[in-house]
Amino acid sequence: METIAPHGGVLVNREVAGAERDALVARAATLPVITLDERQMSDLEMIAIGAFSPLTGFMGQADYTRVVEEMRLANGLPWTIPVTLAVSSDVAASIEPGTEVALADPAGRILAVMTVEDRFTYDKANECEKVYRTTDEAHPGVAAVLAQGDVFLGGPVSLVNRPANPEFPEYRLDPAAVRAAFAERGWRTIVAFQTRNPIHRAHEYLQKCAMETVDGLLLHPLVGATKSDDVSADVRMECYKVILDKYYPGDRTLLAVNPANMRYAGPREAIFHALIRKNYGCTHFIVGRDHAGVGNYYGTFDAHHIFREFTPEEIGIAPMFFDHAFFCRVCGGMASVKTCPHGKENHVFLSGTKVREMLQAGEVPPSEFTREEVARILIGAMRDAAAAQA
Repeated sequence: METIAPHGGVLVNREVAGAERDALVARAATLPVITLDERQMSDLEMIAIGAFSPLTGFMGQADYTRVVEEMRLANGLPWTIPVTLAVSSDVAASIEPGTEVALADPAGRILAVMTVEDRFTYDKANECEKVYRTTDEAHPGVAAVLAQGDVFLGGPVSLVNRPANPEFPEYRLDPAAVRAAFAERGWRTIVAFQTRNPIHRAHEYLQKCAMETVDGLLLHPLVGATKSDDVSADVRMECYKVILDKYYPGDRTLLAVNPANMRYAGPREAIFHALIRKNYGCTHFIVGRDHAGVGNYYGTFDAHHIFREFTPEEIGIAPMFFDHAFFCRVCGGMASVKTCPHGKENHVFLSGTKVREMLQAGEVPPSEFTREEVARILIGAMRDAAAAQA
């Protein structure tokens, strides 16, 4: 069955096996070692499995500069987020372009061999301003850039070991495996939903509206590094599983995790998330209000507007734009401002602060806002967290 082409036309695979892997592992033992942090390990994995196709390694200067300034790779292909390997000036000084380095986890386990093709400095403030639209250190994406090393190393990677003890192994499906699952189900059109939060009724409404027009839904929660105050991945996964089991048709949904980090880059990250799901084989992508946003750094619908800066053909996955959804007491169901004529006084709306207060008090928010099963999971998680701190 024909499926959507990956971004750039070829699904990258930088994981080596067999004799080639054995030779690389032996060679890695003789190479300088760069220890990766959690975010860098996530990016390495996303490159190797093809989720960041067409990238075959960490970006060199030509790709990095054009991505920051023009939201395109050096060859002109749309790409909105830098994928880079930052190291300290001291480490960089000992590594010459044209040489190899071993990439290891904090425990010293070798993950990959990288051929260093480029070594360059960069302007952190400029990257923050262009990618995140702010240099405010309170922005988590800006804070990550400011905290990282001052020199980038660029070049292709060859993965010899996956990161150890990954979360949710049964749901950790590579793009090739997800594409195979779609083909096995006979799905030709698939909508993806990006999430880093538990699903509430508004999310459910968006997903089900989209499902009316496609063959299947890929619920694709991000389980890489997020903000410290985001709900933990294990709790979120409990919520997703109970929702899918009770309220979604099992033959039209697939749950798989996305190992990527959150950048909180708002509009640019909306494009980035869409391209990743294109690589996983999806044909459509839900873009809600303030997608991948944080604080008040982005306009409510900036993540919709940015798609106008590219042609549909060069993005290659169809965005499905949704407004804020809510339960309307007069309509008697879920709606949005596009379909509901009634005033806000008729809408069930709870702020994030109010929801947290209710959950912490063991109180289930209204069923029009969240499913009780989800609320019970969150109440239990908050109770356990409070007990652990006591």
